[in-house]
This record gives sequence, structure tokens and C-alpha cells, in this order.
Amino acid sequence: MRVHWFQHVPFEGLGSILPWLLQHDHTVHPHCLFNHAPLPDISAVDALIVMGGPMSVNDTAELPWLAAEKQFLGKMLAAGKPVLGICLGAQLIASALDAKVIANAEKEIGWWPLKSHQNGEGSFQFPERFEAFHWHGETFELPAGATLLASSAACQNQAFQIGQQVIGLQFHLETTPASAAALLENCAEDLSPAKFVQSAQQIHRESAADYRQLNDLMAKLLDYWLG
Repeated sequence: MRVHWFQHVPFEGLGSILPWLLQHDHTVHPHCLFNHAPLPDISAVDALIVMGGPMSVNDTAELPWLAAEKQFLGKMLAAGKPVLGICLGAQLIASALDAKVIANAEKEIGWWPLKSHQNGEGSFQFPERFEAFHWHGETFELPAGATLLASSAACQNQAFQIGQQVIGLQFHLETTPASAAALLENCAEDLSPAKFVQSAQQIHRESAADYRQLNDLMAKLLDYWLG
């Protein structure tokens, strides 16, 4: 399968998603939108992954390529092709479907627990309680027809799906020690003390086993999404 992915800043890559894609014999096609890379021909895209970034989906005046990206997402969704959005990517999916993206009441940064919403057969089932890595200050309204999958104490709309092929995650399951370090290096200004903002020291306390558990859950979601 030809899997394309949109990158919004140099320091936010696919993390643990990349080895999963390669292990499953998918071809991987990156598009560095921050470098004004051209959008692909939709006919050449079997599935699309839209990653995160510190900008807002509402920053189209300063970053006009965001508007073109949302239009492309709208075409992908209308064509019924698989789309996975992570953090900013999930917000872009919501915005492409005319749902609002607004400031969340709280910033949520670091390792925080979530609870799943058990929606019955056919929906992706997160564990009843699980921990994930977060780095966001905005949230999305649920798009029309979306099923809510998970919530946290700081943010109600944390994950959604539309059918089996469209999934949006506000949180990061793909995070590796290297990608967490890259965020801490490039976005340290976000770590102002707040109720749901951990310090760099707290973020660094997570063990290799915690990252493995996180990435294993990412793999299960990818198995479901492209299964």
C-alpha cells in the first residue's frame, strides 16, 4: 500500500509508525509541507497520515499551505480513503469536515491518563484506562458522524473515528524517546507551569517499558486502521 504522510515541522516525524509501515511492506512517501512540498496526486495515495505541529489549523493567513492541505484532506475523505490524523492532524481532519478547532480550557503536555468510550463492535477499542503522551493547547469539536473514542480529565474530545478508515488522535501513541526529546528541545517554551503541564524532568522519567507499551498500542491501532 502507498502510504503518504504530511509533516508540518522538521522535528515531528512518524516515530514508531515508520517501522510498523516498513515491517508490513507498505511504501512510505513523506511530504514536508513546511518546505512547500507539493501535494500528491490523490490517485497515487492509498492511505494518508497527517502528523502534528505547533501551529493552529486556524493559522491559514500566516501559513496558506494549511488551506490547501485541508482541501486535499476533504478530497481524501470524500473519496473514502484511509486517513489517520495525530494531534494537529486530527484537528485538520475535524476542520476539513467543518468542525471547529478552538483553544482547550487547559494545555495538556506530558504523560496523562485517558479513559476509553466503549462503543461496541466495529469501533476501535482502547483499554478502559491507559496513559499516553500529550502536547496540545487546542481541541476539536467532533465532526458530524464521528464516534468519540477517548477522553482525559483535561480534554473531552481526545480521539474519534468515522467508519474504520478515518481516525483522529489528539494524543501521541507514536512517541519514542527521541521524538519526545525533539519536542522538549524545540517547544520548551510551552512548559509554563499549569495543572496539566509536566516539567521536562517529569517527562523524562518515563521508562523504556512505558514507551514500548505506548508504541504497542499504536501498532494495534494501525493493525485496525489498515487491516
